[in-house]
Amino acid sequence: MTDKLSHIDKSGRPAMVDIGAKQVTRRIAVAVASVHFPVEVAAALQANDLRSAKGPVLDTAIIAGTLAVKRTHELIPFCHPLPIENCRFEMDFIAPDQLLIRCEVAITHKTGVEMEALTGASIAALTVYDMCKALSHEIVIGEIRLLDKRGGKRTVKAGRVRK
Repeated sequence: MTDKLSHIDKSGRPAMVDIGAKQVTRRIAVAVASVHFPVEVAAALQANDLRSAKGPVLDTAIIAGTLAVKRTHELIPFCHPLPIENCRFEMDFIAPDQLLIRCEVAITHKTGVEMEALTGASIAALTVYDMCKALSHEIVIGEIRLLDKRGGKRTVKAGRVRK
């Protein structure tokens, strides 16, 4: 199994992937995270223009998520430091009590940005929780997943891998 894992060397030890021989291509990744609120908390937030006692919830989550994208290599040991070219967030209530956070990251480089997109979506969701926890500790961060990945060897669309 270790021959299939990219971060394990021939001796079975953890190792960073050597990207030296890879092609520079445009690479884009999109990840999503969901935040589920008690119905009354979601209604209160929406009635208050998505502000909590700590300030603007979504704006703060976008800033935190963007910082996380740029620092992913400091959080996940084998991620390469990358010069992020674009990072965008979309946040919308897709149900009366469910916020969907979408993070898209783009780069022109030798390695992908899936971990950056996943980290951005995750930290944005955690920030929403932090901004709203005074209203309820029953807020639940739900599924966090890669939605789309383009560039490099594999393409992922809506969570399905294509070669």
